[in-house]
Amino acid sequence: MKAIIEHHSKIIKIDLSKPLDISIPLRASTTNVNAWYIGEPKIEPVKNDDWIGSVKAGAAVNFNNIYFNPHAHGTHTECIGHITEEGHSINKNLKQFFFTAELISVAPENYMKDTVVSKNQIALLLKGKTPEALVIRTMPNTKSKKNRHYSETNWTYLTEEAMVFLREKGIKHLLVDLPSVDREHDGGKLLSHKAFWDFDGNRRLDCTITEFIYVRNKIMDGSYMLNLQIAPFENDATPSKPVLYELID
Repeated sequence: MKAIIEHHSKIIKIDLSKPLDISIPLRASTTNVNAWYIGEPKIEPVKNDDWIGSVKAGAAVNFNNIYFNPHAHGTHTECIGHITEEGHSINKNLKQFFFTAELISVAPENYMKDTVVSKNQIALLLKGKTPEALVIRTMPNTKSKKNRHYSETNWTYLTEEAMVFLREKGIKHLLVDLPSVDREHDGGKLLSHKAFWDFDGNRRLDCTITEFIYVRNKIMDGSYMLNLQIAPFENDATPSKPVLYELID
């Protein structure tokens, strides 16, 4: 099914029958993707006296509790409330859900003992484009990203300079296949988060960072329409399901 969207006075055509899901599903398993030094998510039937919320256990329905952390256990979208003393809800701050997007693939650079995505790399790959959302796929891109345990791995991160560049270009939504845009152990500085949201300036309350995506290799770099689907949690972050749609000429 094809759709014609008028987006900021521009006509965009997409094929709704060919969604490209770039989220990682949450599973109650030790093989679920993981970060930030906590255990795996749990999905368990409710137990109320002798009643167990499981069809296998004799109940009429499956009735599960789910225990997880959005930042640690899968694809999630966060707002500036992640780093502010005052509360900001992603459900209140994200009010639109379709955005022009550019997908780029980046081989991180060595920086001292780290690997980083730099301003120069992003600028080169964007080729002057100014999408509303930027999707970054880091290389090499293996399926192990969907179940990797990242704690104490000193993962790749984005430099503060890169995040200032994205902010100044007007990119409002950043999606990465990393646990965080910041260094794992940074002493709580959170330089990249703060730079993107302009924490010490005119705070960008309607801008988001989505982490722990996975973009399959067969999805080519280029321009897309992004549908950023979130669960309606009143929290700084929520599980999310970003979906890309190819543009039709």
